[in-house]
Amino acid sequence: MKKLSKSKNNKLKLEGQDSDVSSIGFTIPYEGQAYDIMLHAWLGKMTGWLSPASLGLAMFDWWSHVAISPAKQFDLIQKSWENLSQFNLQLATSAGLNECCEKINCKPRSQDHRFKDKAWEEFPFNLYSQAFLLNEKWWNEATSNIRGVSKHHAHVVNFVTRQILDMFSPSNYPLTNPEVFSATFQQGGANFVSGFNNFIEDYCRLRQKQPPVGTEKFPVGKKVAITPGKVVYRNHLIELIQYEPTTSEVYAEPILIIPAWIMKYYILDLSKHNSLVKYLVAQGHTVFMISWKNPTSEDRNLGLEDYLNLGIMSSLQVINDIIPDKRIHATGYCLGGTLLMIAAAAMELIGD
Repeated sequence: MKKLSKSKNNKLKLEGQDSDVSSIGFTIPYEGQAYDIMLHAWLGKMTGWLSPASLGLAMFDWWSHVAISPAKQFDLIQKSWENLSQFNLQLATSAGLNECCEKINCKPRSQDHRFKDKAWEEFPFNLYSQAFLLNEKWWNEATSNIRGVSKHHAHVVNFVTRQILDMFSPSNYPLTNPEVFSATFQQGGANFVSGFNNFIEDYCRLRQKQPPVGTEKFPVGKKVAITPGKVVYRNHLIELIQYEPTTSEVYAEPILIIPAWIMKYYILDLSKHNSLVKYLVAQGHTVFMISWKNPTSEDRNLGLEDYLNLGIMSSLQVINDIIPDKRIHATGYCLGGTLLMIAAAAMELIGD
């Protein structure tokens, strides 16, 4: 049996094949693995980086349990007829055929603000919104409270269903959105011209690899990343930034912060009134922050082990050199927390 070990340069490495290794995030290479990686990368582009296998398992779990739940099926059929009757009543009331009957409205979810405008209560837009909300309500019930379906798969199916339904929301289309109608009438169609110009500008900026509009208002070091720091280490994947404490008394043990891969490091150092880094140095802490490189196609062969070694393990080594013989407190933000947890488990395995 073989295991993880730490080399002289503080890197975690595989010394062989062990079933426990994959459980802490390392991948054991096998013959032809590169072809599988290429296929998965291609599939990722086609599926929006969602795993078709994982999504398929969730959908099958839901569908198979609905198929063997006749009472649930009957309940859904009954609710579909109720929704149809409710919509017909709304249609009759809107057309003036049933004025004596009070309108029955299906209310949107509390976090859904798409239909708050009073214009959505006018004909025919009230029919569009009611048809959508009734359909959304039915699918929410169809993907919830299914006996036997795992909680995770139920959440996945419910979430995916909502995303698909939201694509067909009447608020998304000019001809079915009264707010767009009103703006178009007031501006004489200039809103569409302005929107097309914005699309062209965004597309050109994307092709020229320029930042989005408005980012020039937030210069790094002035409006964001306001705490003074210095880069003390750099490799292919990261820069390690050190922030000195601003107090006369200083804690002996430093802090390492591992931010998310998809965000800039200054998500935790935005401005004077909401900066974690500024708060920590004001309390006498020496803070180190990892700044991840934006990966390109040249980094396509980097794996989780590289992020562990070039990110966390290299940072720990540098901090140990700067502040020797002291424990290091570490905290991870978002996916940085996941990576830190994997690193901590790997270090525990090898007795580091």
